[in-house]
Amino acid sequence: MALPFGKTGPIVAVLDGQGGGIGAAVIKEIRREFQDSLEIWALGANSTATENMMRARANRGATGENAIKVSLAKVDALVAPMAVGWANSMMGEISPAIAEAVMGADVVKIFIPLSLEKVILAGFQSEPLPHLVTKAVEILKSLR
Repeated sequence: MALPFGKTGPIVAVLDGQGGGIGAAVIKEIRREFQDSLEIWALGANSTATENMMRARANRGATGENAIKVSLAKVDALVAPMAVGWANSMMGEISPAIAEAVMGADVVKIFIPLSLEKVILAGFQSEPLPHLVTKAVEILKSLR
């Protein structure tokens, strides 16, 4: 599977909630690796998350359930913590409608296996966030 790297480049959404720290780290790493060859949309479950991802140099930002649902129909890929696909995760910030929009979106989804939920993924090794972000961006690079 390849993303449409061309004159304008693909649009990659980064979705996060709470403080947006994971999303901001992802955006910084994408910018470092891709510079301006793609467009990054910061999608926040709340305004603090969106604001912090915008500070990390996203091109555009939107907040809330409807903005996330509408935006996911317009992007080529999504990078996010895996919990964005789980209803009521992130202390309830991920509504059932957001989780459904994420999982139903016809886009490449790159999930970072990091969760504060009571979920254990068998077969996955716990790694620090910077390592997980680097792996997510490497996957995005492989889609060129």
